[in-house]
Amino acid sequence: MRSLHEYFDANRVWAGDKVREDPEYFHRLQHVHRPEMLWIGCSDARLPPNEVIGRQPGELFVHRNVANLVVHSDLNCLSVLQYAVEVLGVPSIVVCGHYGCGGIQTALERKPHGLIDNWLRHVRDVHMAHEQELAAIADPVARTDRLAELNVKAQVANLCHTTIVQDAWRRGQALAIHGWVYALGDGLLRDLDLHVEHPDQIPEPYRMD
Repeated sequence: MRSLHEYFDANRVWAGDKVREDPEYFHRLQHVHRPEMLWIGCSDARLPPNEVIGRQPGELFVHRNVANLVVHSDLNCLSVLQYAVEVLGVPSIVVCGHYGCGGIQTALERKPHGLIDNWLRHVRDVHMAHEQELAAIADPVARTDRLAELNVKAQVANLCHTTIVQDAWRRGQALAIHGWVYALGDGLLRDLDLHVEHPDQIPEPYRMD
């Protein structure tokens, strides 16, 4: 196991390099916080949000959980969402899933895994809603990847149905929700062509006039 001292040593090297490159680097970070996007993604360690889209610290507000879920009763996610929208005023929110997601794979398994099963029930709900489409995919890897895409679509919808997003639209605030998926195999993002920026784009029963 790596000694924790190694992390502190690496941190000192990193901080020193930043100051040598730009003496005002940390001063700016300390006093300016204007991220251009809220990223809601998976906790998977292989997907560092800032790095994959070439953004520096301070440019991306991030919320991560297993399988990149947006659950209407998750106060953690909703608090991040509200702060991003109402305080930071981000113009864009991205839900980014990824192929090869362990949470998605686990949700497809019919065996107990403990506490995580309660969380992944939300992914299983997505599975049930698209059961016929997924059952028709013979390749298990392709089936899992398709569920990852469908899960992103469901979480984009969940975001749009929140009072936080709808209040922003009602105020006339420019706010767009997007759905992406990341491939671990090549490091590239795929745009799932999910772009919602007005309540007219969501089903009427979810709209709050």
